Amino acid sequence: MPFTAMRFPMAACTRRQWLALTLAAGAASTQALPARALQFPRDHGSHPDLHTEWWYLTGHARAAGRLWGFQVTFFRSRVDATQGLDSAFAAKQLLFAHAALTDMQGQRLHHDQRIARTGFGVAQASEADTAVRLHGWSLVRTALPAGAAPAAGSRYAARIEGDGFGLELQCDSTQPPLLQGRQGLSRKGPEATQASYYYSQPQLAVSGAIVLNGRRMAIENSTTGSATHRAWLDHEWSDALMHPDAVGWDWIGMNLFDGSALTAFRLRRADGSALWSGGSLRPAGQPTQVFADNSVAFVAQRHWNSPHSGARYPVQWRVDTPAGPLGVRALLDNQELDSSGSTGAIYWEGLSELRNAAGAVIGQGYLEMTGYKKPLRL
Repeated sequence: MPFTAMRFPMAACTRRQWLALTLAAGAASTQALPARALQFPRDHGSHPDLHTEWWYLTGHARAAGRLWGFQVTFFRSRVDATQGLDSAFAAKQLLFAHAALTDMQGQRLHHDQRIARTGFGVAQASEADTAVRLHGWSLVRTALPAGAAPAAGSRYAARIEGDGFGLELQCDSTQPPLLQGRQGLSRKGPEATQASYYYSQPQLAVSGAIVLNGRRMAIENSTTGSATHRAWLDHEWSDALMHPDAVGWDWIGMNLFDGSALTAFRLRRADGSALWSGGSLRPAGQPTQVFADNSVAFVAQRHWNSPHSGARYPVQWRVDTPAGPLGVRALLDNQELDSSGSTGAIYWEGLSELRNAAGAVIGQGYLEMTGYKKPLRL
């Protein structure tokens, strides 16, 4: 398919949307990914032989006395149909980027996006380490300075100049990478082909600045504990497709105030039942508890109706996990994003809080929900 004929996201996309997006007719021959040990720093970088990949940074911080949520995402997609072409203009790899800022005081979500083919100094994704650049936006990983903890830790620098807002973020690891699934190979459905290589960098310490309408606001020094400014990075790459019975998904990535990290997700059928679910919990300083397949249940407790799309989203959940029941509540109901002009997807993703069974707030992070306006058909 020629690049000029593609109608893909000039607007926002979501991580599991890319389990269904291949941009190539030949993707139906996908084979199961082999189990292998992830190698760093190489696996921080791009994997252009596989169809889809993303680096997904979400988090929260305080600046100018206000709470903010933020999202910076870079996607890479391999275009199979052009791989045999010799022209430098052939769109062999596409890069997409999405950034969003949740202004809790202003009760508003700001967002912007970019797209380009790789090459010509416009877009690039290094294979050696995380270094993704697109139309002036960037996400770059370097090693933490010598003597910093953890050893071989990571520092992610994100630079975004969006429509009316900007992000200048430095996110430093405080823990080793969290290998999701079975040592970094994560199942996403009932068939073996539905899997990805997947690791997370939870509990990233955030500094830098937030810009809104030309006003630059430095992220405040942490004076109320280590959980004041925290981010989460997911890096995932795959040849996988979303199962044909799945119409959408629900996902959370939560940094707990005690240093723990929680992931939980489910893929849904049209009737709302779970097609597949999974996740993990890594208590601070302890081994990761990988949840058994289909051992996580999402139970909606409160809904919000979007005045823009008419979609009805669960913005408060009970999430039953092998580690116990938990509650998730959106901190702002209206965190819906509309990319109907490109991918056709209208979805919800935003800053949320995590509660224990007694109702106490024990963490913050991001909740993502897709397929509530209409099934994803990409």
